[in-house]
Amino acid sequence: QALSEMEGMGGRGDNLQEMRVRPLTKRKVDMHGFCNLNGFRRSPYLSARGNFANMFQGSTEEGYKAYHADKYDEDKNPNGIINFGTSENKLCFDLMSKRLTQTDMNLIEPSLLQYPDWKGHLFLREEVARFLTYYCKAPAPLKAENVIVLNGCGSLFSALATVLCDPGEAVLIATPFYGGITQSVFLYGNVKLVYVCLDSKITGTNTRPFQLTVEKLEKALQDAQAEGVTVRALILLNPQNPLGDIYSLSELRDYLEFAKRHELHVIVDEIYMLSVFDESATFHSVLSMDRLPDPQRTHVMWGITKDFAVSGIRFGTLYTENQDVADAVASLCYFHGVCGPVQHKVAQLLKDRDWINQVYLRANHARLKAAHTYVTDELKTLGVPFLNRNAGFFVWIDFRKYLKTGTFEEELLLWKRFLDNKVLLSCGKAFECSEPGWFRIIFADKTHRLQLGMQRIRKVLEEREQEILAEEKEQSCQSDQDGKADSTDEVIFVSRHQEPTYASSSNLGDLIGLLQQQMRSSDWLQKNTAEQFA
Repeated sequence: QALSEMEGMGGRGDNLQEMRVRPLTKRKVDMHGFCNLNGFRRSPYLSARGNFANMFQGSTEEGYKAYHADKYDEDKNPNGIINFGTSENKLCFDLMSKRLTQTDMNLIEPSLLQYPDWKGHLFLREEVARFLTYYCKAPAPLKAENVIVLNGCGSLFSALATVLCDPGEAVLIATPFYGGITQSVFLYGNVKLVYVCLDSKITGTNTRPFQLTVEKLEKALQDAQAEGVTVRALILLNPQNPLGDIYSLSELRDYLEFAKRHELHVIVDEIYMLSVFDESATFHSVLSMDRLPDPQRTHVMWGITKDFAVSGIRFGTLYTENQDVADAVASLCYFHGVCGPVQHKVAQLLKDRDWINQVYLRANHARLKAAHTYVTDELKTLGVPFLNRNAGFFVWIDFRKYLKTGTFEEELLLWKRFLDNKVLLSCGKAFECSEPGWFRIIFADKTHRLQLGMQRIRKVLEEREQEILAEEKEQSCQSDQDGKADSTDEVIFVSRHQEPTYASSSNLGDLIGLLQQQMRSSDWLQKNTAEQFA
C-alpha cells in the first residue's frame, strides 16, 4: 500500500487497520504486498510512515531475528540455528583477515579523519575506476568522475530510486528477485516495484526456467501503464539472485534497447560479478559493451560485500555517465557515507591486482565450487530438482512436491518447519516468486555446517514425504480413482549453466536423480507394490 495513500488518512496513522490491498487476482499489475496487518498494533509515538516501517517485515526478517537469538556454534551452541538464508560468503575469512591486517592497510592521516568529497575520496574513486575497467573488461578506461561511493548497494538502490522517481512511481523488476530491494526503494523514496513475473515452465520461447524476455517486459510495462502507474526504470540483477543466471551479451543488449525505446533508466546490479566460480560460465558486464544503447540512463552498481566475503564492511559503488544523476546521488551521500579509514582500506584492497588474481580469486572460486558441489550432490541424492548454476552463493531449489496443496501458506509452513529444526532457508515468497514451493539455500559455508544443515533439511523432507504418502494412501482407500496426474510435468533438473538437462545429455547421477524425483512425486510406487508384482 503506497505511503501516499496512508498519508491521506490524516492523523498519525490511526486507521492503519482499515488499509486494504486489492487481491492480486483482481489486478493486472503485481506490485509489492509485503505488509501483514495481522496482530499489528499502532504506536502512538510514531507517524503513519513510522508505523508503516514497523510493519515492513516478512519471513526474511523473522528468520534473521530468530537466527541471531539462537546462532549455531560448534562448541557453545551445537543445537543452534544454521543460517542457509543470508547471502554471505563464509569461506574466505582466513584470506581476508590476513590481507586486511597487513601494514599497508593501517594508515591514519588528517584527510581520512575529515569530511571527504561526498562522492568519496578521489584516490578511492580513481582506484574503483581502474578496478572496474579491468574486471568489467571495459573497452576504454572508466572515469573517476563517474564513480560515487556509498555505504552498500542497499543505500545505492534507495538513493537511485529517490532521484529517478517521484513518490508513487514505479520500477520494473523480474521475479523472483532479492527481496531487500523492495525495502530499499520504498521506505525512503516511496517508489513501488512492478513485477515481471517469470515461471519455471520451458516452452517454445522459454529455453530455460524463469527466463526473462523482452516480450515479458513489454507486457508488464503495458499493464502498469493501463492501470495508470508511471514506470521510470528497470532493475537488472546480473548474476541474478536467487536464480544464479548470467545474462548473455545479446540478452543484455535486448533489455537495454527495450529500456531505451521507453525512455527508462536501467539500474544494473553486478554485485556477484567476481563470484562466478566455474570456467564453463562467462560473465559479461554492461560496462564491457562497445556501445551502450542509452548511456545517460544506464547506471551500474557493484560492491565488495559479496565478491570479497566482507558483508560487515558496508561499501558500494555506482558508475554512471549522467552527471545530473551522479550529483543528485552524491547529495544523499551525506547520509550514506563511508568513513575515511575504510575508504583507504578498500582502495588498498582493490589495487592489489596480483593478490586478487593469484591468491584470492583462485581460492575463493575453488571453495565456492566445492561447497556448491557438495550441496547439489545432496539434493540429487534426495531427488530434489534445482537450478544448477555457477554464479553467486545460492541454489534455487524446487520443493513443490513437498506441498500437498501448492499454496504460499503451505510454503510458509514448510519454511517454519525448517526453522523449527534449526536450519534457516529463504522461501520463494520472500523473492516474490510466482510459484509456491521454491526455496533458496546458501552454500558458501564451511563443510561441517553444510553437512549438519543438510542433515536437518533431509530430516524435514523425509518426514514430510512420509506424511504426504500416508495422506495419499488414506485418500486412495476412500476412492476408487486411478490416482492423480503427475504434478511434475515441468521437471527442472538442470546440470549445466543455462540449458535444461535431458536424458541425452545428462550424466548418470543427474539422470538417477531425475528418475527418483519423478517416481517419488507420482503414484507409480503406490500402483506397483512388491505384492502386486508377486
